[in-house]
Amino acid sequence: MLWVPIDRDKPIPLTRQIYTEFRDKILRGDWAAGFKLPSTRKMAQELRISRNVAIEAYDQLFAEGYIESRQGSGYFVAAGIYLEQFARGQERSLPSAGDQPENLIDFRSGVPALEQFPRSLWGKTVQQVCHDAPLSAFGYNRPEGRAELRDVLSRYLYRTRGVQCAPEQIVMTSGATQALTLIAKVLLNRESCVLIEDPITQDIQSIFTSTGARLCPVPVDESGMNMNSLPSPLAGNRPSFAFVTPSHQFPLGTTLTIQRRIQLIQYARSVDCYIVEDDYDSEFRYESPPISSIQGLAPERVIYIGSFSKILSPGLRLGYLVLPETLVERYQQAKWLSDLHTPSLEQLALGRFIEEGHLEKYISKMKKLYKKRRQCLIEALRRTFADRVTIWGEAAGLHIVAAFDGISFTPDVLTALEATGVRVYPVEEHAIGKGRHEDKIVIGYGNVSEDGIEEGVCRMGIVLQPLTCNRPSHTAPH
Repeated sequence: MLWVPIDRDKPIPLTRQIYTEFRDKILRGDWAAGFKLPSTRKMAQELRISRNVAIEAYDQLFAEGYIESRQGSGYFVAAGIYLEQFARGQERSLPSAGDQPENLIDFRSGVPALEQFPRSLWGKTVQQVCHDAPLSAFGYNRPEGRAELRDVLSRYLYRTRGVQCAPEQIVMTSGATQALTLIAKVLLNRESCVLIEDPITQDIQSIFTSTGARLCPVPVDESGMNMNSLPSPLAGNRPSFAFVTPSHQFPLGTTLTIQRRIQLIQYARSVDCYIVEDDYDSEFRYESPPISSIQGLAPERVIYIGSFSKILSPGLRLGYLVLPETLVERYQQAKWLSDLHTPSLEQLALGRFIEEGHLEKYISKMKKLYKKRRQCLIEALRRTFADRVTIWGEAAGLHIVAAFDGISFTPDVLTALEATGVRVYPVEEHAIGKGRHEDKIVIGYGNVSEDGIEEGVCRMGIVLQPLTCNRPSHTAPH
């Protein structure tokens, strides 16, 4: 008898279960070429299944070439099928739930409160769109996105962020990551130089350097990118663009002052380069309205990136580029060659969601929730670490940066924290120039409950307090 595990409670059809088991044994070499398989009648009897199920499984294996039929003799394993890599891969054990601490509290930044996503309202909106959408929405569409959404979005961005653009200047993307990738494809090559904040998200660095471009890091302080560190226009190496996150710098959380914004615009004009403004979470500003965009000051010079991943859900994969008119056609072509267009029904649903006022109501609701979580986190840190912790970037967004006096977040310290069931993210991972931010960690609070925040900081204290107890206190700003 051939032992083949089947589970009648699985949602996978029995035919597929048998096919998969036989295929895997052949690929691993458990059954060598020429191995004779049982008849469909015998297999049906032994496994207590319908003979039709056995026949269908054999038909699938035969159609794909795993087995061969010999007249009057039955089915045999075909030659030349053993796959060494498959065999090795099957031998490796899969990671188990026990590989990470139970009840891990993950302070990952940039994740909104997923449990708050307006499922019912979004579902009704999608249903209405499916019913009302024109036939064109179900076919191939324009690379820049649906006109209905771009029209709504241009008005929303002007009203909330001071972005000045016509709908024709917007290109919809599959999240901000694709927007950044398109920027790299259109503007960068091996001869290019990019002025970029330091520190800045490691993923963004990778996207730009994947083209062969060179990064020119500019340090960030409490007022954002330090304009005194910009390379001289006389150096002869004109940057393709300057990349900034001015409303809530990632990871440090600082805001680029209006004086420095004007300096950056003047610099870009003097060297004839663009400014790429990544406005990833500025809707969530807690003590004042959102900071207006740089784009609104120089629309012809700024490429503006926005996304709904932080506002609504990363799962929607909806982002956009606002482009100077001179770049629109090039980005439409790049988008077309990338993935034709962003899904149309989701675009129409989002457009209706914004137009009916649901998005701004949802943002207002979430600001109240995130403000409470932010305050809970800051109070817990100060209660646990007193004057040995300095908070950066608390004015906006879904994360803060905590700088700990006398602590360096080495791999050993991070491993010790994770062993207690808490995960944090060192700023140093995002630093281009190393050694200046070893005392800082990014702590995201958007997707962590207040109870989870309290417990997470308590666990951090278990590991970090002994590292600071014998060091002199200081409260000087970093």
